[in-house]
Amino acid sequence: MMTIDILSAVLGWATVINMGIVTLWFLLIVYAHDWVYQLHSRWFTLSVERFDTIHYAGMAFYKISIYLFNLVPFLALQIVV
Repeated sequence: MMTIDILSAVLGWATVINMGIVTLWFLLIVYAHDWVYQLHSRWFTLSVERFDTIHYAGMAFYKISIYLFNLVPFLALQIVV
């Protein structure tokens, strides 16, 4: 049975894990940009500018999704409990 405490813990850990993923993604793009670009260039023909736009838009969407679906419900449960 899912209690509020278990749900709160799941949402908290999901937030931490997802923020770790987006942080790793960001660090790879910043510090290993050329390697990541070459890796993706094997499958897609993209300019560097287009590649950067896609990745930064993807990171923004991912972070907004984390806030909307993990962090906000977690904080709401913390207020209620």
